[in-house]
Amino acid sequence: MYYSRKRPLMDLPEEMTAIWSCTNVKCNGWMRDNFVFLIQPICGQCNSLMEKSEKMLPILANTSPNQTKN
Repeated sequence: MYYSRKRPLMDLPEEMTAIWSCTNVKCNGWMRDNFVFLIQPICGQCNSLMEKSEKMLPILANTSPNQTKN
């Protein structure tokens, strides 16, 4: 019998989070709004424009002191 050493992840608390999604149909890139440094970001994978939306994600705090949008 096989016993995996990996333990199952605990259920992390989730909340509706503001994100930026890539507008390119062929790209599935997205990023959290609180980790963006530009007012209108571009996709890091395909360089297309991004649009604001929401997604259910685990709670994550950005503690960076440099978090200002230009």
